[in-house]
Amino acid sequence: MWAVILHGGATEIASAEADAYRHGCLRALEAARDLLANGGAAIDAVEAAVRALEADPTFNAGYGSALNSEGEVQMCSAIMEGNAFNVGAVAAIAGVRHPVSVARTMLFEEPVLMTGPGARQFAEQKGVALCAPEDLIAHGKAGKNGTHDTVGCIALDEGGHLAVATSTGGLDGSPPGRIGDSPQPGCGYYVDDAIGGVAFSGDGEHIARKMLAARVMHAMDGGQPDDALNAALAQVQSIGGEAGGIVLLPDGRFAWRHNSRDFAVAMQSSGQAEPSVFIRKQEAES
Repeated sequence: MWAVILHGGATEIASAEADAYRHGCLRALEAARDLLANGGAAIDAVEAAVRALEADPTFNAGYGSALNSEGEVQMCSAIMEGNAFNVGAVAAIAGVRHPVSVARTMLFEEPVLMTGPGARQFAEQKGVALCAPEDLIAHGKAGKNGTHDTVGCIALDEGGHLAVATSTGGLDGSPPGRIGDSPQPGCGYYVDDAIGGVAFSGDGEHIARKMLAARVMHAMDGGQPDDALNAALAQVQSIGGEAGGIVLLPDGRFAWRHNSRDFAVAMQSSGQAEPSVFIRKQEAES
């Protein structure tokens, strides 16, 4: 079987933006689903889904990212596969169309994480699409949200392999060089073919301090994903943070929880004729 779950960020979604979040999540899901349904690899599927989210100015990733205190776009992204535990991540990178593809190019390199100008130089050397840094600014959006909305995707392919990817434009008004949880394995994401995968969005410093992804992975090893997510959210809430998390298990089961007001999520597996998409957990439970 195959399965994919993704999110558009733990944030507050205005009523006027709800349709854009739903449609954007579904387009990204379709990009991953088309690969998986045709025997594609999970690592390709998560990259394709996150590229679609990065190209959509609705989301705080790629084009439409938040602006830092200098009025610049600096992005973070990561990708990981759950078989050999290869990780590629970039942080505070500017002037690339798709930071997730830079992270993907790093997947089998010796460094796990590269930052700033060095990360962009690596992207240029590997032929990843570059752009002028100002081309990533979606005018009229700056300051509108961009506070908690990292995007992420987890996929399971027909070979039984799992992969996860994250991407974010960071926080509005943050100091240049700020790095949150999104590129740090064990904080904003992790995946293991034998246990499952997890991706978080929310208050990045709080998620990193509590190593939320690591907590969930340890709790899921013989435990229940819903319980693991609830316990992790309680940890981040105990220090005043908000977050949302998605989980995908090796048998194709999904789980997701959030203590933010909204958390746009879309999912589908080979056993579902149609995808599911929700703006908040209460929609799925009603």
